[in-house]
Amino acid sequence: MIQPFTVAIDGPAAAGKGTISKAVAAHFSFAHLDTGLLYRAVGARVLDGARAEEAAAALCAEDLGGDILRTAAVAQAASKVATIPQVRAALVDFQRSFARRAGGAVLDGRDIGTVICPQAEVKLFVSARAEVRAARRYEELKTKGGVDSFETVLADVRARDARDADRAHAPMVAAADAILVDTSDLSIAAAVAEAIAVVETVRG
Repeated sequence: MIQPFTVAIDGPAAAGKGTISKAVAAHFSFAHLDTGLLYRAVGARVLDGARAEEAAAALCAEDLGGDILRTAAVAQAASKVATIPQVRAALVDFQRSFARRAGGAVLDGRDIGTVICPQAEVKLFVSARAEVRAARRYEELKTKGGVDSFETVLADVRARDARDADRAHAPMVAAADAILVDTSDLSIAAAVAEAIAVVETVRG
């Protein structure tokens, strides 16, 4: 049986960690988990009237699909429920079990390398300047319609950064031994190549 190998990828919204995580997982044939979907699923249930703690405790794999989880409203709700310690605690075991599955796993989120998998073999912190991330999100939202202005998106990005970084429980912060990947001026291919090179170095 292939031994577990965990790659923890953290970083703020629209930095590219999801794209990088999927590419790294595909390259090494590792399983991939976007842990943000867990919080988005809880956020979606809260928007439907559920209590956050109960929604987190009852979460199942079927809740992690659907375009509704990618809406701006759900993203904001996810960021808010992620500040609730009881919600985070309810989702920890699922994430840790996934991380140590045989054959390797890549998890991306905001506290993977610091809280969920502090013993991960590889830790990356993927970031980019707020203005760059806002521009990416703005272009994405324009294709879906319903976005007001770049300034509104930038304000939302900065507010979410502050909320994620300042929360009392499991704030978003780079692990002391994480390797920074700044995607501000990198192409997708270059950012992915940089991440893959880090994993390959550790794996030997």
